Amino acid sequence: MRTFFRYILEEQDIRTLDDFLPPYREAAARLGAENVDPSRSTFEAWFYNGRRPQKTFRRVIVEMLGYSIADLWTEVPAGTVPDFRPLSSTSPAAPRANLGMDLDHMKRTGAMAVQRAKQFLLGADRERVGDDTLGLLNDDLVRLVGAYPREPLSEIWTDLLETQEQVFRTLEGGRVRPSQLRELHFNAGVLAFLVAKGFNDMEQRDHASTMARVAASHARDAEHDGLSALVEGLKSLIAYWADRPTDAMHYARQGGHIAANLKGTVGLWLLGLEARAAAVLGDESTVRSVNRLSTERRDRVVLDDLDELGGLLTYSREKQLYYSVEAEALLGHGGAHLASQAEEAVRAFSDPEAPFWAFGDLAGSQCDLALVRLHSEDLEGAAAALRPVLDLPYSHRNNGIIVSAQRVRQALMSGPARTALAARELQEEIEIFPPRRPALPG
Repeated sequence: MRTFFRYILEEQDIRTLDDFLPPYREAAARLGAENVDPSRSTFEAWFYNGRRPQKTFRRVIVEMLGYSIADLWTEVPAGTVPDFRPLSSTSPAAPRANLGMDLDHMKRTGAMAVQRAKQFLLGADRERVGDDTLGLLNDDLVRLVGAYPREPLSEIWTDLLETQEQVFRTLEGGRVRPSQLRELHFNAGVLAFLVAKGFNDMEQRDHASTMARVAASHARDAEHDGLSALVEGLKSLIAYWADRPTDAMHYARQGGHIAANLKGTVGLWLLGLEARAAAVLGDESTVRSVNRLSTERRDRVVLDDLDELGGLLTYSREKQLYYSVEAEALLGHGGAHLASQAEEAVRAFSDPEAPFWAFGDLAGSQCDLALVRLHSEDLEGAAAALRPVLDLPYSHRNNGIIVSAQRVRQALMSGPARTALAARELQEEIEIFPPRRPALPG
């Protein structure tokens, strides 16, 4: 939920508690208020989750920003410029959001101008597709691949669909040289892969499956085995989150056959997918053998063109650990050693600046840690592990994260601590965790 409060702070480049406290304390000093600093988790709940502040903080926030609490905690749809009237009674020293309105307008009109210029260039080469056109499409592809695991789907969805449409139009225009076809089909396949993943994150599985078929067709036309194997992995992923583990294992193995002679990380991802599907089926021997093979092959990896794109197209060591822990957790295992590995996976995804970071992988590893701790009868530790997931803003609650949280709820309901008050409270909180419209584009 993006509130007017968050909008104002972002206009002033305030996104963390450390940025927020200096002007907040100045406002508190003007009011003669003492000891009213919010904690980091309290500020993040205001900023990311749209939680209203308690009365203790409200006077200071109003003094600081110059708007009523009702206005500040009004939702601001993406792409709109709010027009609330400031309170005349607040301090003239308080920052005003409307000071940033002109800059916001400049940014939006500037973005429109850039988009228009791109459209001009994409249509300028009427006789044939030029290198600049391919360069623009490649730049957009690289940007979207990198953004997908790091940003809410609502923020990139329109851009993703528009870029896909541009590639389709270029392919259909009849202006493509034979030497350019393979590159364009590769780009189209990667974009279809991302769109399919987006539909899966929105629980639109039929659309996800259709787009996966589109991605597979482009991969064949591009004659790119790595991309073909990657798409089989996507089909496995779709089946896994749809609770169809037998299908998930089938697609993972099918992709593994395609990737048998490849050196990049796609083959390792397919092994990880197979292990997770086997764990859901209770096939412990397959989990053991597949994870052992994956570990052996890691040191022989030679990064390829998919790995160089990064994002969802590369399978990092950190993600490999996360998948391995998840397979063990799904088998119902606990214990100190597995808990240590689960904690290591969470730590690995705790730095948003890391190149492999993904909010979905962080949330998934936190859910796995909660499961492992529950299997070790550590209810308090499980609740602590799950807390950051339950505090995620609605825009980040995609299908995979929701399913992972529900697995923790199922373990709570069937575990020895199910009658404890803390367990019942956590179950209820997980039950209301899924938003009515998970991770929909806004």
